[in-house]
Amino acid sequence: MTPNEFKNWRKGLKLKQQDVADAFETTVRAVQMWEAGDRPISRVVALACAAISAGLSPVGSSIDAPE
Repeated sequence: MTPNEFKNWRKGLKLKQQDVADAFETTVRAVQMWEAGDRPISRVVALACAAISAGLSPVGSSIDAPE
């Protein structure tokens, strides 16, 4: 997943960087670095994005799966 794909994924779900940080149990700064290309986006993060897009919400997350 590229930084632009990640950012488009987040924006497509109308999520704030804080929402993603909370769901992935990381910091807003980490999300910003993924989006800027300053930190590699791991396969685990990409798979989590795909899972959320497929309708699965992270356990204990406040992110609702898209309808």
